[in-house]
Amino acid sequence: MQAVIEKLNENLKIVYRQALDADKKLDDLQQQGHGKFKALFTEEAGFTFEAKRFKPYVLDVAADVEGLSKTEEIDEQKLALVVKKLQSLLQLLATFK
Repeated sequence: MQAVIEKLNENLKIVYRQALDADKKLDDLQQQGHGKFKALFTEEAGFTFEAKRFKPYVLDVAADVEGLSKTEEIDEQKLALVVKKLQSLLQLLATFK
């Protein structure tokens, strides 16, 4: 279980750095009059809120990982949701580059 949490945290660090860069680009685009959208992800990505920047989504996944790390046994459903959210972030960040 610890290995799973460590792997998730490693991926979160990567995603966090990429998210900060992407958010800066989004800020620049918005200042130029572009980037008129409501949210980065739809509900299908597993998130229960909408945001126009990546950082809130990364923090949401980080909170989920923290919750998983505090349990004795991994809840398979929660783990699957965390992985789904992380994959969504990675995919969108990769397309954004």
